[in-house]
Parts: sequence; C-alpha cells; structure tokens
Amino acid sequence: MPSTPFTSRLLRPLPVESREALLPFCEKVELPVRHTLVEPNKVTDFAYFLESGLASIVAASRLDETTRIEVGHIGSEGMAGIHLLLGVDQTPNHTFMQVAGTGWRISSQHLHEAMEDDKPLRAHLLRYVQTYQLQLAYSALANGRYTIPVRLARWLLMCHDRLETDAMPLTHEFLGLMLGVRRSGVTNEIHVLEGEHAIRAIRATIVVRDRSKLIEIAGGAYGVPEAEYARLMEGALEPA
Repeated sequence: MPSTPFTSRLLRPLPVESREALLPFCEKVELPVRHTLVEPNKVTDFAYFLESGLASIVAASRLDETTRIEVGHIGSEGMAGIHLLLGVDQTPNHTFMQVAGTGWRISSQHLHEAMEDDKPLRAHLLRYVQTYQLQLAYSALANGRYTIPVRLARWLLMCHDRLETDAMPLTHEFLGLMLGVRRSGVTNEIHVLEGEHAIRAIRATIVVRDRSKLIEIAGGAYGVPEAEYARLMEGALEPA
C-alpha cells in the first residue's frame, strides 16, 4: 500500500488516497522559535501541519497589544491557520512557534481546492475544528473556575501531549503568557507543583516527574477535549 511521509497525528488517520493527493501541494519546512505562522489581521497565505515543536495562538487587546494571553497551542495533533478551514482569510490572533519544530506548509488556495475535491479530507479537517473549539471551551472553564496551580497543571499536560518528551523547553515567559500572570507569579505556581513532586524546573525547562500527579492536580480541567480528539480524529472507542 502506498504511503506518505506525513507523521502528524492530524494527517495520519486520513485515507491513503487523501494523503497521496495532498502531498504534492505540501512543502516540508523548518519552524524555528518565534517564527510566525499566522500574522494577525493580515491575509493568511499558508496553513501549517505541525509534525514537531509547539506553536502558541495568542489573543491581544485591541487597545494594548502588550495585554496578551495564550488561548491555545498546537503540536503534531493540529494545524496553524484553522480559520482557513472555515473559509475565513484572516484572524486577529497571532500564531507563532514557542518550541522549534518541523511541519508541512500548504498554500491557502491549494488547501481550499483539496477540501473541495476530497470529501473525506474536508470532513476530517472540520472534525478537527470541533476538537479545537472544545479546547477553547475548557480553557474558558479552567480560567473561570479553577485555581492557577490547576490551570498550570492542565497547560503542562497539554504541552506534554504535544511535545512527547518529559523535559519540555518552556520558559517562565511562555508560562506567564499561558496563564496570564507575571513571571514572579509563575515562579510561585511552579514551586507549588514542585512541592507535589509533579515537576522539576531547571533553566528554561520543565521536567515532568509524575504525569499521574499532574492529572490528579488538573482534575476536571483536563481530559475531556483529549478524549474527544482521540474519538473523533483517531477512532478511539474509549477515552484516551
């Protein structure tokens, strides 16, 4: 059976025919730290299917661009430029790489043509939109109803899922952006999780020592979107 070099969790479940048809329009690219994938308020020319690394989606106040918070992040399970799947050519949100990686770049025109020509591809990518919306919903739940240590545990689990390594290159600046708190506040919350022996913080790196402890701390803030992703995108019969 023919195969493609795609290794992203998002593209792997597609029928072979869909992956083979998509490949000629995709370009393998290196994605360094801080590289912008989606420029805010400008026409988006490309979508990116990540295979490694971590990208942040950031919302900023229209009155003060320094007032920012991460509203989502993307690893090998997703794509940057999700608004293109809905026929929207630009977004106010900024998407850029927080952890360097690699991915496949496809022009917005070729992506639209592929979705028009390939119904399984279109259905699969629109299901991904649903899973992303669930992540947003549970971010709102976490921010509105849970304490900062719980929210930090949730975000670290989400990073752990996407980076697939226990030693995650995450800076305090990034964690502050995730949580919407000052760097000093981040340090305090990291100490809380270190006290639970769930993580260890070393020079711009968070090491996951006990994932099950992180899951316990995150409680109801983590798990539902992840289970839905496994069910909708990968055909899992049971929650991940």
